[in-house]
Formats: sequence, structure tokens, C-alpha cells
Amino acid sequence: MNFLIGLAAGTFGGLVGLGGGVIMVPLMAGVLKIGQHKAHGTSLVALVFTGITGAVTYALNGSVNVLASALLASTAIFTTRAGARFANTLPEWKLKRAFGGFLLLVTVFLLLKPYLSQAAGPFTGWAQVLALLLTGAFTGFLSGMMGVGGGTIMVPSMVLLTGFTQYTAQGSSLLAMVPAGGVGAYTHWRLGNVNTAILPGLVLGILAGTFLGSSFAHAVPEDALRVMFAAVLIWTGTKYLITPAPRAENGQDSRRSGDAAE
Repeated sequence: MNFLIGLAAGTFGGLVGLGGGVIMVPLMAGVLKIGQHKAHGTSLVALVFTGITGAVTYALNGSVNVLASALLASTAIFTTRAGARFANTLPEWKLKRAFGGFLLLVTVFLLLKPYLSQAAGPFTGWAQVLALLLTGAFTGFLSGMMGVGGGTIMVPSMVLLTGFTQYTAQGSSLLAMVPAGGVGAYTHWRLGNVNTAILPGLVLGILAGTFLGSSFAHAVPEDALRVMFAAVLIWTGTKYLITPAPRAENGQDSRRSGDAAE
């Protein structure tokens, strides 16, 4: 089952150019019944391994801007840790609501993807450097908190603000999130938010799924893929967003209602 979850996450991610975290986290929480905190932490660890593979692949094809990746990572390594720690302080139901809101934000970026490169002229010089630093800081926090790679925000930001091509933006994002995601993953592990037993299957599944999804991406119209995937994200995000707050038991709310079942 772990392999199948990774396979599904990698396939969907490869088809539409998104990281597998937005699929993997809901599947781990819903199918494997892992607490939301551990789903986020485990997802981020798995995505570090796939980020390494993806970054190497893009680099071999000349689609990585090392300087841009370094600028993104230089701020993301600090905020990713902060995001992981912040997630750890949230009750299970609040983290689920936050993840639901994030999925809806991802949907907006996904639907606007074809129009982002035409929205404005790119920054140059120091303005571009500042844009990359701020993008890394913002994306790093979301990555650590939500257990995702961060490419959902980082890639369109680079396309819009720096004028990078889609491929260079994706390759640079993958390289930047290797050290940043590694810091966040280590933080989650130290906080006890990583299920190491299921990691091998997840990683193998994501690698295989990403290859399959990327291979078949051009066989299906991109617009149709985006609409279908957006529909899945809206349904999942809405479900998470309306997670009810638990009733107080003995005068206290359980911080992690989902972890008790593990």
C-alpha cells in the first residue's frame, strides 16, 4: 500500500508538474490512518529523495540555475524549520484546516499557470535577487508546515518574477528544496513526526510514478489534466477545510486526535 500511495502521488505530480505532497499527505492520513502531523513529516522526508533525483535529471539537461537555487535555499533552510515547528504546535484539526486552505491555494496557482508568464515583466538585478530570497523564505515555511516540496509556489514565482522558462524554474526549485526540505525533514524527525517504516515504499513509488506521469503527460491535453487535477484538489481541500473542532474532553482538547490511533 505504501508503494501504491507513492505511485499515485508521483504519477499525478508528474502529469501536471506538481510535487507529490499534495496527494501523498491526504492518502497517508486517509488510507493509512496516520496522524496529520506524521503525514506531513513523512511526506517531506520522501520528497527530499525525489527532489535529489529530479534535480540531477534537470541539471543533466541544462535546466537548473544554480545561483537562483542557492538564493532560494539560503532563506528557505531557516523558514522550513520554523514551518515544521509551527505545524507541530497546532492541534490536529487546525493543521487539517490549514492544509485544506493550502490545497485551495495550490488550485488557484494550477489554474492560473498558463497565464503567469504573461502577467508581468520579470525583475532584473538586485530586485531579482530580493524576489528569490523572499520567495525562498515564504515557500520554505509552507514546505515545512505542509509537508510539500514547495514547487507549487516557487515555480510560478520564478516564471513570473525572474522570467525563467518553466523547465529551468522546475529544475532550480527541485535543487533549492533538497537542502531546505532536508532541514525541514530533519526537524520533523526530531519532533517525532516521521513514520520511517513506510518511507522505502513511498520513495520507490514516487520515483516510479513521477517517471510514468512525466512520460504520459504529453499524451493528454494539458488543459484537461489541469481541470481534472484541480477538481480533485478542490474536493480534498474543502473536505479538510471544514474539519470540525473536537469537543473538549475532561476540560482539555486533544492536541493530536489522529495520533492516538497509531
